[in-house]
Amino acid sequence: MKQTDGSATATAAGETGAVAKTQPSPGVLALLVLCAAHFMDAIDLSDVGVALPAIQRDLGMSSGSLQWVVSAYALGYGGFLLLGGRVADLFGRRRAFLTAVAVFGVVSVLGALAPTGGLLVAARLVKGIAAGFLAPAALSLITTNWPEGPRRGRALGWYATAGACGFIGGLVLGGVLTEVSWRLVFVLPVPIAVAALLGGLHLLPADRRGGAREKLDVPGALTATGALMLLVYALTQAPAHGWLSARTLVLFAAAACLLALFLRVESRSRKPLVPLSFLTRRATARTNLTIFAMWGAYTSFAFLATLYLQNVLGWTPLQTAGAFVPLGLANGALAPFAGRLAARFGVHRTIAAGMLLLALSYALFFRIGPGSPFLTVILPVMVVNGIGTAATFPALTMSAVAGVPDRDQGLAGALLNTFMQIGGAVVLALVTAVVEAGQRTGRGDPLAGYALGTGVIVATVLAGLGAALLIRHRSDSRDR
Repeated sequence: MKQTDGSATATAAGETGAVAKTQPSPGVLALLVLCAAHFMDAIDLSDVGVALPAIQRDLGMSSGSLQWVVSAYALGYGGFLLLGGRVADLFGRRRAFLTAVAVFGVVSVLGALAPTGGLLVAARLVKGIAAGFLAPAALSLITTNWPEGPRRGRALGWYATAGACGFIGGLVLGGVLTEVSWRLVFVLPVPIAVAALLGGLHLLPADRRGGAREKLDVPGALTATGALMLLVYALTQAPAHGWLSARTLVLFAAAACLLALFLRVESRSRKPLVPLSFLTRRATARTNLTIFAMWGAYTSFAFLATLYLQNVLGWTPLQTAGAFVPLGLANGALAPFAGRLAARFGVHRTIAAGMLLLALSYALFFRIGPGSPFLTVILPVMVVNGIGTAATFPALTMSAVAGVPDRDQGLAGALLNTFMQIGGAVVLALVTAVVEAGQRTGRGDPLAGYALGTGVIVATVLAGLGAALLIRHRSDSRDR
């Protein structure tokens, strides 16, 4: 945190003697609160997938309605990120964070108690909206309270570690809890939300008071949120209805029209939701394109690997979740040091190295086949991927917020998360279409579709690497 944390710690040490020296500083505890919230969000992203068959049986949901248990969350999350980031900047990051955590916890309970599929989907939509406010608020609390440099890098490294551990933990715990009841999967985030809420009330820095509060750009918020929600909705529906169907084309056209209207509104607004100069800042654009490719490739790989391990190799859901544990362990072990690596070798070099490792890990997946041994084939893929993710994600976050004024830190985090979510939806939809086409023409070959899908994933990472190689952090007035 800032120097006030240091003086507070010194005062406490003088009052309590040697005992206080063994206690973590308030800055560390505040970071723990933010990491807990990120851990909770990541768990909720991964634990629901393994529970879907049980949900379908218990609530009598059709396959078409069941996918909305996942899609509704993505719709709320992706649609409200930009608005959430700006609300945090204008009305207080601590206030936005605590409110979002409280809503997330309450809606988790409502989802666990949902008697029908429709109410469960509604709960997932509201939870996604809460996550859309939570993610940029948490990230901007880090970037505005830890100074740019190694300290911020370490904080972001631990933040990324919490997300990786939560994602892997959600896979494993989701499999275990579903064996008892799928409703326990939805209860899982609740104790974490309570702990983060209580800890945040006491440990997070208060929002600044005084001064005139800027008004929210309502037309910009409505058009941006509408465009993003329509785009996410179109992407999640396109595989089922066809990419060239009238329904899909109308949805994409409507999203494009709203986006064009948003840009027009922002160009004329005195206090825009997203300043156009911010969108055209070259370092921001390149970083967001890189994370678009990185997260899109990872989401698609996790989907592809899960299907392959269960449908081709015959693994159980719990065994499949266990295969991803080495990825989380490698990521969790190395991510705290990502800030030091970026400080020593440069942010853009760290990103490029991480993207190369990710491309290598996905290329190693080409070696998989029926009867592939875990130790020599699957384990290397997971470990190399975990190392690449540990190097890339914190460095990309540092790149996204470098040189951005404090007043726009929430917006920078929201843009980064928005590109992540859209990248995941776009690349996953593309990979799914390629896999299905390959399986139709593969004449019974179980590897046909998976090999083509893996090729798309590798190409996506290499495209992201191309964007990463263009990232620089030199002072350039044209980028500020």
